[in-house]
Amino acid sequence: MALSTITARVSDVDKNNFDAFCSSVGLTSSAAINMFVKAVLRERRIPFEIKQDDPFYSPENQAYVLKSVNELRAGKGTAHELIEVDDE
Repeated sequence: MALSTITARVSDVDKNNFDAFCSSVGLTSSAAINMFVKAVLRERRIPFEIKQDDPFYSPENQAYVLKSVNELRAGKGTAHELIEVDDE
């Protein structure tokens, strides 16, 4: 079986941390990358979730919004009309 080389650029810090992790679990970096490639080919997808969360829906922000709404309903604070600004 012929072998090919894949070249990827990563920061020195990430490479060193990756090498150290792989070593700590008894793998070489090459073996870990080969495991990733095999998992992608077997599952026909990236074998982990890739997502970007909308910070508006974070639990912390939702708690803040709910607290603010409850304060307004309890008469604490002032509700204002939306001010429209013309862009010129």
